[in-house]
Amino acid sequence: MRIDFVSDVSCPWCAIGLKSLEQALERVAGEVEADIHFQPFELNPGMGPEGQDIFEHITEKYGSTPAQQEQSRETIRQRGAEVGFTFDMSKRGRIYNTFDAHRLLHWAEGQGGQRALKEKLFEAYFTRGEDPSSHAVLVQVAGEAGLDQEQARAVLESNTYADEVRQREYYWQRAGIRSVPAIVINERHLISGGQPPDVFEEALRQLSRQEEPA
Repeated sequence: MRIDFVSDVSCPWCAIGLKSLEQALERVAGEVEADIHFQPFELNPGMGPEGQDIFEHITEKYGSTPAQQEQSRETIRQRGAEVGFTFDMSKRGRIYNTFDAHRLLHWAEGQGGQRALKEKLFEAYFTRGEDPSSHAVLVQVAGEAGLDQEQARAVLESNTYADEVRQREYYWQRAGIRSVPAIVINERHLISGGQPPDVFEEALRQLSRQEEPA
């Protein structure tokens, strides 16, 4: 079963969705064999290198009040805790550009370490409050994911994979993806949002039965 996980590393619901999906896959182990591919989606493709204060950004983008934002942050923190992911809201003060992180993820796919890198990128940003646009941070996180840091640095210091990432982003936009996470199974079935593990488990079992040869 092919799973395309369309997401951004600065999307909290994507971190929740991935943890939920992983738990669901553990539950159906032996019944469903899944191959996950992480696809790029930028929530803020025009974000400058300095980033932006998160409260300011969300106010401008969504018009939400400080009280609404605080409630949303608490909901995200609780949902993360339910699936074993730690959001440290006190350390996440800015929104950053994530294009280079997506270039590194594209490279990591060919190294067999894409999933590990994705998980470590979520941890770096949401748990430790680190800047995912920083090449120093990205190289460090690549090492944490078991990838070659010198190769990672070489990718980041060049423009390697920029065209490939843009092409993939465009492909998924043309496919109708407007929000993330978007989980596409076998290139036909879409599950949107950071759903609970039960939702993913039910979908995986149902789709696995549908895909069985007659």
